[in-house]
Amino acid sequence: MQFTIKNMTEKYAIEVLCWKYERPYNFYNQVLTSHAIMELTGKKYYTVFDRYDVLVGFFCVGAPAQVPAGYPYGAYKEDCVDIGLGMKPAFTGRGLGLLFFSAILDFVSESHVGLDIRLTVATFNKRAIRLYEKAGFVQQAKFQSEQTEFITMLKRSHC
Repeated sequence: MQFTIKNMTEKYAIEVLCWKYERPYNFYNQVLTSHAIMELTGKKYYTVFDRYDVLVGFFCVGAPAQVPAGYPYGAYKEDCVDIGLGMKPAFTGRGLGLLFFSAILDFVSESHVGLDIRLTVATFNKRAIRLYEKAGFVQQAKFQSEQTEFITMLKRSHC
């Protein structure tokens, strides 16, 4: 499957903010507010479309991908490019994860040559952790927020 990556727009920010995931992934559900729209359109957020121009997911790069609760634990002390991502609920669990994630990794690697890539994931999200490990990520720091436990995962650059 071929994917196209575009900058986030207000239209797609609203769509993303309205996605609803089933338990236990409902942890990732967001609330549609003007502040949330500004966050998604004013920072380094991108959309991912399939070959039919259907929105499949989104991702962000840099500080927006970090979980602030990890700062006191030193989870982000290494110089890396952080990514965060979400797939449209209708597409999850259908075997598209690796292709979707690979498209994001290719995009990020091309624009951040030589930097290791790091992501943060809730420890209960075993499905995502398996996907990230398949893509070559290894678990690093573990930390607790008020709501859940997280781990950072790292993929070393080959440059």
